Amino acid sequence: MNQRGKLVKSWLLGYVDAWDQFWFTPRLPHTLSILRIITGVMLLYSHLVLATDLSAFLGETAWVNNETARQLHDGTFGISDYGRTYLWFISSPALLWLHHGFTMVVTACFALGILTRITSPLAWFLQLMYLHRLTGTLFGFDQIMTYMAMYLMLAPSGSCYSVDAWLRKRFASTDRGRFWNWLFPEAKATVLANIATRLLQLHLCVIYLFGGISKARGQTWWDGTAVWYSVSNYEYQSLDMTWLSGYPRLFSAMTHVTLFWEIFYCALVWPRLTRPFVITLAVLVHAGIALALGMITFGIMMIAANMIFISPGWVQHLVVSLRRPS
Repeated sequence: MNQRGKLVKSWLLGYVDAWDQFWFTPRLPHTLSILRIITGVMLLYSHLVLATDLSAFLGETAWVNNETARQLHDGTFGISDYGRTYLWFISSPALLWLHHGFTMVVTACFALGILTRITSPLAWFLQLMYLHRLTGTLFGFDQIMTYMAMYLMLAPSGSCYSVDAWLRKRFASTDRGRFWNWLFPEAKATVLANIATRLLQLHLCVIYLFGGISKARGQTWWDGTAVWYSVSNYEYQSLDMTWLSGYPRLFSAMTHVTLFWEIFYCALVWPRLTRPFVITLAVLVHAGIALALGMITFGIMMIAANMIFISPGWVQHLVVSLRRPS
């Protein structure tokens, strides 16, 4: 093999090695465990909101009844998709309440880390069933919770900061058996934790990229008025931000920085040099949306999603520091 061939081979092997390290380097589960708590709490909150007027969301007397909800997915009004759910076929109010109560118990267990190996996929599945039934009443908040729960169920997210971790420590034994070790996993670095982390990171990059591209198609994001139109909209306004009208350069700069950040998030979030700035902007943007536009739950979930780029070692160190008496 000539010198050029050796260089090409070395270059290719380097990329293969980098790909292997990206996906299959064991990672600690501590960041995922914090995200499990946040996602579980927000899922429970969502189900509690539905419980305030369950018949308006589910059943034959709902705003969108069972038959209409089914037709929105089966091709009656367009292209058929795979958004199927058994909730289309439940009309009994008693059965719906029983199902909803079970869902809230499962979600609470997921948040607390109780039998997480079982409750995490169950919480995701139940959320997906609600998502397919509640077509027409969904927001970005609902989709974000669902994909977060989906990736968290792939990893041992209940191995720390959970009741499972307490049970493992309380009844620790070397001869408990394979099932015990699977049901109550040790908080150690695993490949599954890394795969779940990478999938969530990439999914977040795709969301921002297409969100930015979508914004770039609108004229107001180019002429610098998009932020002004958002904060001055009384339908969403929770804080009076109309004072920005006196500072057109300020809201124009905010508009262009937001657009640039969202489009290039997928590239700038990976290098260690630019990551802190990208994550800080994410927190500022979503905190602004939460406080100024009244989308508090959406803002919280997006800030939480960005935590996936925080090192689990740093999370572990922070939690230990907080627990240490001053």
